[in-house]
Amino acid sequence: MTAYDYDLFVIGGGSGGVRSARVAASLGKRVAITEEYRYGGTCVIRGCVPKKLFVYASQFPEHFEDAEGYGWSVGERSFDWKKLIAAKDKEITRLEGLYRKGLDNAKADIFDSRAELVDAHTVKLTKTGETFTAERIVIAVGGTPNEHKALPGHELTISSNEAFHLEELPKSILIAGGGYIAVEFANIFHGLGVETTLIYRGKEILSRFDHDMRKGLHEAMEAKGIKILLGDIIEEVTKGEGTLQARTKNNGTLAVETVMLALGRDPSTKGLGLENAGVKVDARGAIIVDDYSRTNVPHIFALGDVTDRVQLTPVAIHEAMCFIETEYKNNPTKPDHELIATAVFSQPEIGTVGLSEEEAGRKYPELEVYRAQFRPMKATLSGRQEKTIMKLIVNAADRKVVGAHILGHEAGEMAQLLGITLKAGCTKDDFDRTMAVHPTAAEELVTMYSPSYRVVNGERV
Repeated sequence: MTAYDYDLFVIGGGSGGVRSARVAASLGKRVAITEEYRYGGTCVIRGCVPKKLFVYASQFPEHFEDAEGYGWSVGERSFDWKKLIAAKDKEITRLEGLYRKGLDNAKADIFDSRAELVDAHTVKLTKTGETFTAERIVIAVGGTPNEHKALPGHELTISSNEAFHLEELPKSILIAGGGYIAVEFANIFHGLGVETTLIYRGKEILSRFDHDMRKGLHEAMEAKGIKILLGDIIEEVTKGEGTLQARTKNNGTLAVETVMLALGRDPSTKGLGLENAGVKVDARGAIIVDDYSRTNVPHIFALGDVTDRVQLTPVAIHEAMCFIETEYKNNPTKPDHELIATAVFSQPEIGTVGLSEEEAGRKYPELEVYRAQFRPMKATLSGRQEKTIMKLIVNAADRKVVGAHILGHEAGEMAQLLGITLKAGCTKDDFDRTMAVHPTAAEELVTMYSPSYRVVNGERV
């Protein structure tokens, strides 16, 4: 039997890579892990964690405004961007330390270097030139923002990566994209006082979400003062006098301080040496895996965003645990990618799980749709006009709830609990039998007794 340096070598120190390395090491396996940037990956270092901190920061202007309706007199206030960045950086450093500590406590060997495959069992650290052999290899290098190099002047723009490290808060920003990253940053920058414009080639933002959520959020964003340009693209970015000039296809040239591209993310597989090991990728560069996250090379696995299956941190962690169960606990376990609850931390938030009305209409002959739109209780004294929308999609044949969608405050928190409900296969009758918690917004989910309308063969009736 061939002797390897390690039982497992993990390339990538994000959520999926760290989890697989730490748990394997805790089982007594000889494990090494390497990361070229910072441990914690996109989510912890320059993704969902710092983004949520920015979301909190951007919400305070509305909190201050709402307070007056409840009898509070809010005095002079100001915002310090540099102070926010410093506080964010301190927290991210703390979290990275916890990731490293967990690996160290499990007795995994930790390297700080980019790595590439030399062959199917050998990994090279590009920083030192060292090579190591491993019985199994896990690739969990995640994804990276699409630089959109075909755009003239793309080098003048920023991505979400740079948005977390801007030295100064811009006075104006143009954000290209219509996905959740673009939408979230549009709300963040607007909340921090930046004149914000969102430009998107599609007919409506958030193309993969239920249309009521998309439309409701669009209206709320515009009511706040965010300008949204649909059916349009940036054709060129050039330097002006103190500004950037973004020439658009349909709306002329826009002068802004910063242009941000949020046009999707690509798997980070370039330069990994996958061809040296014979690992296959698809047209987008994503590593192709089977139901058990195994590549075409039986002892090489890939987890998380690098596989371009579902680009969510909890999914990468789940895939890592399934890998551990399959390879080290003799319990073959496939990752479950069905009914994944998710949230868009816009303002207001979107929380969703299951099928949209459009998707369900293509899958089921007849649907019952339950929809409520109302002004949240908090707004009755604050005077804020935005609405909460809640929506349940029900298969009429068996009354099973196949989709649940919320637009409103704390929608993400509600979506997590709805994820359990839909995963359990609950029916609308189960919702109806559940007592409401009053007064809450969530009680609407169990008090919508009559369908708002039906959908038959994809058409509303």
